[in-house]
Formats: sequence, structure tokens, C-alpha cells
Amino acid sequence: MNDAVLQGDHHVHSTFSDDAVSTLAENVAAAAAVGLTTLRLVDHVRRSTTWVPDYLTAVRELRVPDGLTVLTGVEAKILDASGALDIPDLPTGIDRILIADHQFPGIDGPLGPTAVRERIARGWAADDALDQLVSGLIAAMRRHPGNQLAHCFSILPKIGLSEDDLGTERVQAWARTAAETDTLVEVNEKWGCPGAPLLDALHAAGAEIVASTDSHVATEVGRYARVAELLSQRKAR
Repeated sequence: MNDAVLQGDHHVHSTFSDDAVSTLAENVAAAAAVGLTTLRLVDHVRRSTTWVPDYLTAVRELRVPDGLTVLTGVEAKILDASGALDIPDLPTGIDRILIADHQFPGIDGPLGPTAVRERIARGWAADDALDQLVSGLIAAMRRHPGNQLAHCFSILPKIGLSEDDLGTERVQAWARTAAETDTLVEVNEKWGCPGAPLLDALHAAGAEIVASTDSHVATEVGRYARVAELLSQRKAR
């Protein structure tokens, strides 16, 4: 199963994102060169984004080698604990939205990691913060079913916590929701998450796991080290 998962890269950025350097065509060529069978082209959006139709046109015009399936996606951050996303109205043609924990889902809007650490330092219980984070993720999956979690829980070390702090109950609720909502969960090379215990929970719940590099340059597409190790740890457990 690990080998099959590693034949895909479900999170690859292009120059449609303001922090990436490779074109759509360069990413497709790189995926073919490393023998991938599935590539999901993904770029960052906000509510104000207007270029998605142009992006879809550019994807349709790509020359895709035989044996490679190209999928589309946009990456949007969770805005708040209700699961709202920072995303525009999308035209037909986007296969999956990548739901990202770029910031912490606050009650009234997104909170930066520094603000969350300061609140915890002032007495906000870590358990309450974790409840709010996991509830926000679950709400986002339920409001936007059939999509994908991007680098899920990458926010935790930024706020001084870790996946070990989540506890069995939160992890199982998160994993069950992923399965129930047909939410893909990516194992992310860049951030090295989610870890093996969370992958075990996803597997037990029947959720689908995919691999991603979160690449911003074509030379990184489909090249796995941390993801391969995490999948091996899960298999060995």
C-alpha cells in the first residue's frame, strides 16, 4: 500500500501561487520524470482570488504524458471555529479543496500562532485550545465534504503543542469525520505530518491517506523521505 500511495503527489504548487517558482508544465514534467501516476496541481486562494478560471484553462491546455493523471485543487485556510474557509466561489473543474490550518481557527476569525501562544501563556488551557482546533477541523470537513486536509496539525508546533497532546478521543473523532465526509488526508513531506499514530487512526476509521510534497519548486515533486518514513512507521506498528 505504501508504494501505491507514494506514486501520487496530491499537493504541488505553481506560479499561480505567489510563493512558488515552477510552472504547471514544469510540475507535470517533473512528475512524469519520477514516475508518478497521479499529480494534484494546487494553488493558494483567498476570498478575493479571481484567477481560478484562468488556472483551469491553463491546466486543460497542458500536455500530459500517458500514464499520468492530473487533478486540480485550490488551497484555502480555515477562517474560524465554524469551519468557514477563505475561498472564492469556485467554477466547475476543481477536483478538491485543500483545507489548511495556516492559522488557528478562532471564534471570531483566524488567529496567528503568536496570539495563540500568548493566550495559552495567560491561562487558556491547552485542552480547550485543542478542543477548538479539532472542532474547527471537523466543522470544516462537514461544511466542505469530499475535499482534502492539507498538512493537518502543522499548526501545533507553532503554538507550542504537539500531536501527542491531542489524545485518543480527539484523534478518533477527527479520523472518523474524515472517513464519513470522504475527506482525503495528506501525509505532508514539507511539514512531516500527520504522524504515525494519527495515520493508524485514519486507517482504522477507513479514511483515505494520500502523499504530498507541498512542493513550491518542480525539483521537489514526488520526492519523498519523511512521508516514506511515516508510512513505514505506520505499517510497522
